[in-house]
Amino acid sequence: MKPGADVPVVESVEAAAYTLATDTPEADGTLQWDETILVVVHVHAGSTTGLGYSYTTPEAAAYVRGHLAGVVTGRGAWDVPAANDAMSRAVRNAGRPGLVATAISAVDMALWDLKARLLQLPLADLLGRARESVPVYGSGGFTTYGAAEQDRQLRRWVEEQDIPRVKIKIGEAWGSAEDRDRERVARARASIGDTAALFVDANGGYHAKQAVRMARYLDDHGVTWFEEPVSSDDLPGLAHIKAMIPMEVAAGEYGYHLAYFGQMVRAGAVDCLQADATRCGGLTVWLRAAALAEAFGLDISAHCAPHVHAHAAAAVPNLRHLEWFHDHVRIENLLFDGALDPTGGRVSPGADGGTGHGLTLRAEHAEPYRTG
Repeated sequence: MKPGADVPVVESVEAAAYTLATDTPEADGTLQWDETILVVVHVHAGSTTGLGYSYTTPEAAAYVRGHLAGVVTGRGAWDVPAANDAMSRAVRNAGRPGLVATAISAVDMALWDLKARLLQLPLADLLGRARESVPVYGSGGFTTYGAAEQDRQLRRWVEEQDIPRVKIKIGEAWGSAEDRDRERVARARASIGDTAALFVDANGGYHAKQAVRMARYLDDHGVTWFEEPVSSDDLPGLAHIKAMIPMEVAAGEYGYHLAYFGQMVRAGAVDCLQADATRCGGLTVWLRAAALAEAFGLDISAHCAPHVHAHAAAAVPNLRHLEWFHDHVRIENLLFDGALDPTGGRVSPGADGGTGHGLTLRAEHAEPYRTG
């Protein structure tokens, strides 16, 4: 159905990729990197612009321009789920998971931001608030960090910003550095004291029995969250570990479509479901994943890209927390106006009355980083 005369129409779509070096080399249990790529999408309706983004590859920006822009241009700006569905149908032969899903995600977020700005509402108000503020946890603690660097980062979150929960990476070198993992966990606990919550993320670096053995040591140091102890594709392994260890098991960040989350929760693989709106199909699918988790009695945790998740996180009743990921926070503060303040361990999206998700790209500042 063609939009009526009084319905704003998406008139154009733009996409660009920006490559930024990390402040130091970073690694987790199964990957190393020294740069991060941000793909930013703008959608326009008259004088109003919506912004979305994803952490992906420069090719995702080209895919938006070459394949997705034509799908959403000319559509009514109110019907974001319809546009999301149209994009998913249009990419059938390209294969939706992976790069294509990150491109859809960025466009979807931009469309939600556009709609909220057109209606002159904070995005959390458009979606319908379940809470005024969103709890966050400090996330970083890369395996490349030395003892002093890890200590500085953790103390900054806990002592300077009063964030009462933090996470470090373990599972170094595909689980082959257990002694150093143990050492870093002990140092992390010493850095944050006895009262702050300590989480760990192995990024799938261990095998199942190894993860169970490690969990005994982690429990001794008060770890309450064990993320991806084995690959998130190993649902039986996750379910086995979940049944064997005292801390919560979390996974889901690599879900590129709703069915992935359905398989994960039906397998009993997690205590808390993670989902990443920059990968799963945008806020449209992230909100569905949250509802799916709630139906199974689970909370949901928003993975990375904290500023784009914050408003949606405020709209779900079963939210656990939002990942305040070091690398993404650094980039979002650098390239966007409208960044949130996590002091006190919570952010309050839309509290200033700004429209949409409140972010605008600092175009001139971002241009030197443009790579696609």
